[in-house]
Amino acid sequence: MISEIVSPKRSEADRWVNVPERGTPASLGLIAWIAERVGRPLARLLLFPITIYFLITAHTARRASYEFLKRARGSSVHLWHVLRHFYYFAATILDRVYLLRGEFERFRVTIHGKELLQRQNENGKGCILLGSHLGSFEVLRALGVIQRGFSLKVLMDTAHNQNISRFFDGLNPTIAETVIAPDRPDTLIRARESLDAGCFVGMLGDRVFGADKTTRCDFLGAPATLPAGAILLAAVMHCPVILFFGLYRGGNRYDIYFEHFADEIVLNREHRAEETHSWMQRYVARLEHYARLAPYNWFNFYSFWD
Repeated sequence: MISEIVSPKRSEADRWVNVPERGTPASLGLIAWIAERVGRPLARLLLFPITIYFLITAHTARRASYEFLKRARGSSVHLWHVLRHFYYFAATILDRVYLLRGEFERFRVTIHGKELLQRQNENGKGCILLGSHLGSFEVLRALGVIQRGFSLKVLMDTAHNQNISRFFDGLNPTIAETVIAPDRPDTLIRARESLDAGCFVGMLGDRVFGADKTTRCDFLGAPATLPAGAILLAAVMHCPVILFFGLYRGGNRYDIYFEHFADEIVLNREHRAEETHSWMQRYVARLEHYARLAPYNWFNFYSFWD
């Protein structure tokens, strides 16, 4: 296993970024209108023709879905499995409209490991919440704004899928204001200030972007290149790390899982690459666990493996 930290080639790092944005302002506005006027049950029925359309036209995403589901399920994959995969993604996109409006009463959200956040919140110290593109990130973001005493900032790139980002930011400007953009001169300063103020800083650790430092880990039986940024940031900030996964379970049900990951990440300068890889492999092991638990929640629709 290659464990050094490297700067990826541009073509490798931006594989997912090169997938063209499909959401237009008009189509997103239509989704919002349907969600508001006809209600969630009927809106969910309308997702089926939309899902079938993307199943037919999104060739790269369809191939990526086949590849992932075969690894995660450990069995043969058929077209209806991919259809279900796409539908879960569409359902979580629709639910963002309601979540960002604060309409939590529509959903049955079960939180596992909530005591971890409560203890961390009570001691007044900041913490990194490390997630992934497995499930819904919006469940956590909305919870962070709506729940009093739960202060959340998010390290998130909004340059890709700008139409979608602007659309959802418009639904809840308060949540939009919690974003800390990466790769800016003041990114580390803002993250440090947020942690010092006792905030939770959420970030996703499974997508390489731009000049990210990377490491190769074993994921579902094959090597995959992942960003090392979350581990490096935690080591610089000397703060605890808690893992989270917001899984969509069908219907109106979501499960949010919180797991202790580290009280503090300390990297020995002489063995920095090896120790960073070791921490990332621990993260990937938990990502693999939840990917097998809820395979239709995997929303990286591109070739993930090297």
